[in-house]
Amino acid sequence: MVRLFLILSAAAFLVGCKSETESQARVSTQAAVPASMKGVEARQLFGAKAQGSRQSAVPYGSYSKGCLAGGVQLPESGPTWQAMRLSRNRNWGYPQTVDFIRDLSSFAATQPGWKGLYIGDISQPRGGPMLSGHRSHQLGLDIDIWMLPPQRLNLSTKERESISSISMRKNKGAYVNSNWTRQHHEILKAAASDPRVARIFVFPGAKVQMCNDEKGNRAWLRKIRPWWGHHYHFHVRLNCPKGAKGCVDQNPPPAGDGCKDAEKWVQDILFPPPSDPNAPKPKPRRELQMADLPRQCINVLQSP
Repeated sequence: MVRLFLILSAAAFLVGCKSETESQARVSTQAAVPASMKGVEARQLFGAKAQGSRQSAVPYGSYSKGCLAGGVQLPESGPTWQAMRLSRNRNWGYPQTVDFIRDLSSFAATQPGWKGLYIGDISQPRGGPMLSGHRSHQLGLDIDIWMLPPQRLNLSTKERESISSISMRKNKGAYVNSNWTRQHHEILKAAASDPRVARIFVFPGAKVQMCNDEKGNRAWLRKIRPWWGHHYHFHVRLNCPKGAKGCVDQNPPPAGDGCKDAEKWVQDILFPPPSDPNAPKPKPRRELQMADLPRQCINVLQSP
């Protein structure tokens, strides 16, 4: 029983935040894919691009099946942020994403003990499937933000590769640990209160803790969604930009603050439900091909 629970947890983590119901993007047909791209994993093609395309900024497809035209690079350092793990070249996003990071990090810098934010993965230069890790982060609209409060914003390139964030979880994510602070609560609240934000993924114990601690307006809690992993960082997902017809939004979160649902997650962590001996085995992960993505993604790859 415990073994099955751990397997399911690991599988959910590898999905990389694809979670909850997501609308399907329009996909191309195999006939539209150039011969040079057929039979090649899309992640290999997108991972080989070092710069954004010289196109107008447009996200195409869905968060876990799409790409980004005209992506812009978050500066490696700013007055209230630093991009981490620069060797991955994943500090690219839609222009609105960079604006959001500037705004949220500026707020974070007003919190006691925080100089700003350490920013993890956003997207590759042209979005698309990544060589490793996430299944989402393909549109330049997803941002991983470290839980570690920055004490300084002059980290060297080498330090950004070696320093690690800190975990906030206890009892496999059922509760927060002593690293959790009111400042984490306020930063997540500010992010969730931003109209640009669709939802935020964080481990279940943090969601329950915020539900218990919030005594004022609770509307923002609806956007805080429990999901596996997400105890070293929280994951912000922005809405599709207005007018971006090729971008497919995720379905809105269920009505209400979602606190009861998060409590159910916690109970399932503490008391895993019995396994179903007849449950089918998970299907092997299939890497995306260009035929799986919106046909505009071919132009994104072919553009200078």
